[in-house]
Amino acid sequence: MRRIATCAICYIEWRTFCPVLQQAWFGEGEGLPKSPTALFSPDMAFTLRQLQFFVAVAEQGTISRAAQNLSISQSSVTEAIKELEGDLGVELFERHPRGLNITHKGHQFLRHATKILADVSDARRTFFGGQATATGQLKLGVTSLVAGYVLSDLLARYRRAHPAVEISAIEDNGDYLEHLLVGGKLDLAVMVTSNLRDRMALQSEILEVSAYRLWLPLGHPLASAEIISVGDIASEPLIMLSVDEIEENTGKLLAAIGAKPHVAFRTRSVEAVRSLVATGAGVALLPDLVYRPWSLEGDRIESRDVSGSLPVVQVGMVWRRGSSLLAAARDFIGIAQAQRTVRQKL
Repeated sequence: MRRIATCAICYIEWRTFCPVLQQAWFGEGEGLPKSPTALFSPDMAFTLRQLQFFVAVAEQGTISRAAQNLSISQSSVTEAIKELEGDLGVELFERHPRGLNITHKGHQFLRHATKILADVSDARRTFFGGQATATGQLKLGVTSLVAGYVLSDLLARYRRAHPAVEISAIEDNGDYLEHLLVGGKLDLAVMVTSNLRDRMALQSEILEVSAYRLWLPLGHPLASAEIISVGDIASEPLIMLSVDEIEENTGKLLAAIGAKPHVAFRTRSVEAVRSLVATGAGVALLPDLVYRPWSLEGDRIESRDVSGSLPVVQVGMVWRRGSSLLAAARDFIGIAQAQRTVRQKL
């Protein structure tokens, strides 16, 4: 009976707060049910907790790391994933000795699962966050690397929670955003904070820490190596992403072993990096934050750990130290903090 009730709650929340998933499943989704009757049959009863476990496994890459992150047993995670795959009728992961690879269907579902969890968190915050409607303006800045991977979700949730606030945003390099923040031209910036210059004048709060990993085309010899060192990468043609601190960090990493980067292609587009790596033009060292297992053309991209001391990218919110933040800015910070812990709260 509890399972039926949980499923009903999940269905209500899903119908209320996730129109994107409704469109994907009830409209022209690929190989997925086209009607509520087909989707929510008596045999289908996936829960929010199963979605939470699925997202954790997709992000961590192994059952053991996901279980450790969630502070639960591995068997609970394994069982939840099996039940979710059975309910959906698709394989979400490919199993291999080193862990799991998310499938193309799994990658599609991950977008929707993440949105469901975030939307439910928004709904709870709406009910418990007071009835006053915020108004005013919010001036935001964002660096290139995080514009499409962090800010877009934050803005969507903020707009749903505070539709009366007028938002303006600018994308630029970190140095210029720091200048605008210190000068009072911006309220907040969502940016790479690991190379923040003016820490005396600016205050920051980390939202995400992302380690560098090696991107490889399917079938690359290094993909099957037990251990990959920085030296193994030195002779490989590199697809270099030249935004934020990426190129600088990659150069420092190779210089530490006396190697010079062999740059085959330099670009400011993450999608271009994906396409070039997937088609065998080279490899890339990039933060896991921007990794996706498929290029726009549908070609597979492998991701592997590299041994040794690799840099990390810190993404966070930045504002002028000592400034009196407006309510709109404080609300944005609150939503960002909730997003960071949403999976632990469910």
